[in-house]
Amino acid sequence: MGLFGKQLANVVEWEEYRDDIIFWKWTNREIKKGSRLIIRPGQDAIFMYNGVIEGIFKEEGSFDIESDIIPFLSTLKGFKFGFNSGMRAEVLFVNTKEFTVKWGTKNPISIPTQSAATPGGMPIRAFGTFTFKVDDYVALIDKIAGVKQIYKVDDVKERVVAVLDQLLMKWVSKEGKDMFNLQANAYEIANGIREDLDMQMMKLGIEITDFNIASFSYPEEITKMQNKAASQAMVSDMGKYSQMAMADNIGKGSNNIAGDMMSIQMGMAMGQQMMNNINNNQSSAGAGSGTYKFCPNCGTPTNGAKFCSNCGTKLS
Repeated sequence: MGLFGKQLANVVEWEEYRDDIIFWKWTNREIKKGSRLIIRPGQDAIFMYNGVIEGIFKEEGSFDIESDIIPFLSTLKGFKFGFNSGMRAEVLFVNTKEFTVKWGTKNPISIPTQSAATPGGMPIRAFGTFTFKVDDYVALIDKIAGVKQIYKVDDVKERVVAVLDQLLMKWVSKEGKDMFNLQANAYEIANGIREDLDMQMMKLGIEITDFNIASFSYPEEITKMQNKAASQAMVSDMGKYSQMAMADNIGKGSNNIAGDMMSIQMGMAMGQQMMNNINNNQSSAGAGSGTYKFCPNCGTPTNGAKFCSNCGTKLS
């Protein structure tokens, strides 16, 4: 009898395990007398009979199905294996880990704006990651596992990316968002998207545990305008910039102080020349008024004063 049982026995285990697979179904085979169930770390095993969940097993190890598993099944507690035929059942192996997926918009999304300069909306792209895990086995089997042999991370990603454009548009367009500084609102936007995604994916038994926006990408023309504005702001405060650069190099113990000094002086000279050009243009426009908007010596804004508030240089 023992020899005959060994001839019929089989091993029920996840045979095609990969990190990107969410579940895999052992199916269309008979579970015979002497068969064993193997559950590895990070896996749950769900016994199904006629499409109904009979039992969920989460403890890892190797188990004798007849003595360790059958007594805990819902409707098959009294099932006894025959010698010539076994029990035809399905075992769904589920990967219990949390999956992290990279996402990105395939095409620019046109976000409506109030600006007449962008009548068609502001085209932006966005990139980031989201994480998910299987949360509801009943919903997973009802919606997906009942008809699929295998389910992969790419399948979930495809569903998420399909609705991301409309969700991004919804949350970016929320009142009060600075269209030119969306990164400042990235956390709020991402949290709103996560909640909406979770509501949709929970119907499939999947929980969206986190959603992050790493960056927003603007058209090249918008980026150039932002860089130009930043440059103009820096020129207006060149004196403070030079002082900070010097302190930073000394604090780091630079071994090339002479070279650093030269670079700073060159930068100051370039900034000085830019400020002189601005002041000259302003003087010409003012019909010889002799007033400066920036101090010709240190670059500090004059605010109409006759002497520089920073270095004391006479301005008229």
